[in-house]
Amino acid sequence: MSVVHALSELLQESGFLSLTWQNWVMIGVSFILLYLAIVKKFEPLLLLPIAFGMLLVNVYPDIMADPLMLSSYEGEVVEGAHWYDTGLLRLIYSGVKSSIFPCLIFLAVGAMTDFGPLLANPSSLLLGAAAQLGIYVAFLVAICAGVIPGFEGFDAKEAASIAIIGGADGPTAIFLASQLAPHLLGPIAVAAYSYMALIPLIQPPIMKLLTTKKEREIKMEQLRKVSKAEKIIFPIVVTVLCILFLPSVAPLLGMLMLGNLLRESGVTDRLSDTAQNSLCNIVTILLGVSVGATAEGKTFLDVKTLLIIAIGLIAFAFSTAGGVLFAKLLNLVTKGKINPLIGSAGVSAVPMAARVSQVEGRKYNASNFLLMHAMGPNVAGVIGSAVAAGYLLMLFK
Repeated sequence: MSVVHALSELLQESGFLSLTWQNWVMIGVSFILLYLAIVKKFEPLLLLPIAFGMLLVNVYPDIMADPLMLSSYEGEVVEGAHWYDTGLLRLIYSGVKSSIFPCLIFLAVGAMTDFGPLLANPSSLLLGAAAQLGIYVAFLVAICAGVIPGFEGFDAKEAASIAIIGGADGPTAIFLASQLAPHLLGPIAVAAYSYMALIPLIQPPIMKLLTTKKEREIKMEQLRKVSKAEKIIFPIVVTVLCILFLPSVAPLLGMLMLGNLLRESGVTDRLSDTAQNSLCNIVTILLGVSVGATAEGKTFLDVKTLLIIAIGLIAFAFSTAGGVLFAKLLNLVTKGKINPLIGSAGVSAVPMAARVSQVEGRKYNASNFLLMHAMGPNVAGVIGSAVAAGYLLMLFK
């Protein structure tokens, strides 16, 4: 056997010839996301697993396939097949499709969240609600997408699943999409988590556009101290009221408030620590890699997916704008006591959006400390996006 023939055989057996141009495009995208995660440090705990999952599925497109049955991860599992017949990432992905991962993430988020800033300034609830504007704008845009020549458009369930991207909450987006439009779960999840990680790039230009220099320099007064009793009562009351009024929100909001009660009760430190650290880290790895692995080139790069990505960006922009504009209104009502920059934190990306408000505020007033003020609307946004998802689920399921 000649050297040339041996090299030819090696090339034939390698994965290079099986890759399409779509795979190469997505590999390039994964490199960009890895760069943003590692070099620019844009939410690396979230972006790096997603980027690597995207790289895995495009370097080896069959990694989510059943190795014995050779059916793609989008197809139906053959009846009678055993769990060990399925691909590794397909097994992990079942935690996404079943909404187990989103609910566990909400448990961890609850354990890490201090609702003190929200209780100290209840008007933060209004900012969190205003920052859900992008959800409703995105819903209308998705419904109207059918006017595009040659595109069949999205139905109401698909539009609702796409719209929730505007809540800037990955677990909520996965939860709703898995219920209403499971066939769009991959692109919706990738869009939601990618934009969450890119908030430091998306929000500042909008914040600057909608505020004046004088508004950005406003220094806010220190928040009052919230008692322990208030912090314990809050998750219990929110759970009872929200779930009684909107039962469909129970899985997400119930786990969020359970995590927070573990934190604030003072008697379950071990459980709270596990939820905040070990559980959160494990689920983040599994969720990130499996979500990234849905971005396989041949199925990901089509008109519908690209429209979802575009509508998701519109949703994020309008959610940021809604929060900032309502904060400007509150600033007028309070005669200059509210810095409108904290309104952008009303999207529920905790604590990323609050940190962006802090960073932008310090640029214009070095003595300004907006982080705790921004955490109020930020945690309110978590509740707001979960309630919005429950409402859409009630309407369209």
